[in-house]
Amino acid sequence: MQDLLDTLLRLMALPEYGLSTLFVASFISATLLPMGSEPILYGVLRLNPDIFWPAVLVATAGNTLGGALDWWMGYGAHEVVDHYRRSSHHTRVIAWLEKLGPKACLLSWLPLVGDPLCAVAGWLKLPFWPCLGYMLIGKFMRYLVMTTVLLYFWPSSI
Repeated sequence: MQDLLDTLLRLMALPEYGLSTLFVASFISATLLPMGSEPILYGVLRLNPDIFWPAVLVATAGNTLGGALDWWMGYGAHEVVDHYRRSSHHTRVIAWLEKLGPKACLLSWLPLVGDPLCAVAGWLKLPFWPCLGYMLIGKFMRYLVMTTVLLYFWPSSI
């Protein structure tokens, strides 16, 4: 198993696979799995600074599509969430999301709460395409700001 993992990691580190690896990592990190794609984006850009915009766009696309998957999972999760429906916290959060509507998905970039927010938007059956658009904007701004700060304002150790 370790040999397979080592081979896979070596393969993904090759420059020709950098953007596809970034896409997969961004997609997975937008699901409810605890993973971050920012270190991978930073690594790709440190090794290939000339692909700044393609990397940011690929990371945004992967993360947005992962958010869309969260939305669809939430859309089908009524039975699970009905169990928690009685709590006051649940009531406040639902009221806040219903008030904001799809614009709440602008916050999908936030750590810990952003991905569940996409799932709850789907559970509430907020309109898919506006939610996806707001996810796209929020996630793009996160990657743009984060990579700009890391690459241009953070001291380099290389």
